[in-house]
Amino acid sequence: MLRWCVIAVFCLSSLGAFAGEGQALLENYLDGLNSLSSEFRQLTLRTDDESMYEATGRLYLLRPGRMRWEYDPPHPQLIIADGRRVYVHDQELNQVSHRNQTAALDGTPAQLLAGNEPIDQHFTINELDPDTLAQGMWDDRVWVELRPKVKDSQITSIKIGFIDEQLDTLLMEDQFGQLTRLMLSQVERNPTLDRALFRFKEPIGGDFLRMD
Repeated sequence: MLRWCVIAVFCLSSLGAFAGEGQALLENYLDGLNSLSSEFRQLTLRTDDESMYEATGRLYLLRPGRMRWEYDPPHPQLIIADGRRVYVHDQELNQVSHRNQTAALDGTPAQLLAGNEPIDQHFTINELDPDTLAQGMWDDRVWVELRPKVKDSQITSIKIGFIDEQLDTLLMEDQFGQLTRLMLSQVERNPTLDRALFRFKEPIGGDFLRMD
């Protein structure tokens, strides 16, 4: 469930952002975005036992429709969206699960970043008022919130943070109240990426599970 929530995985600046600034930053950032590579650190607060899950890795994006997530040991995983299907390879279990990409990414940050449709086609955009921000949300980032329009989305809220007009942090809440923070570093915008990165090669042996 956690794997699909992540793909299924982004406040106002303490200096004061004018109304609409977050939306404008997001639209400007996505405009002309063709590819992306980044390191990431992921923190997920589990609501069932209040434990914290932490992971690191790398992500690659090639628009439209292609993404690759590589999770580091001790729990290595590979997630590839090839434009038609999403493959999740759990290397510890030697198990691959896959499903239709449109269904898997609907209402998720991956849909926002990998797609090229207008933002408001899939999301409601909210500028955040300082009075609504939780304690600890004040920082040097400019934030905007997206809420998926699809009714059965596992993700209920995506808060996207920018520093110096660059995508920096994504905060996600799912329908069970589980919170995930994704922090990006070593971000490279529009690098030249090999298309082979986004082609999944089925491993020899193990389970290959179709989820739809």
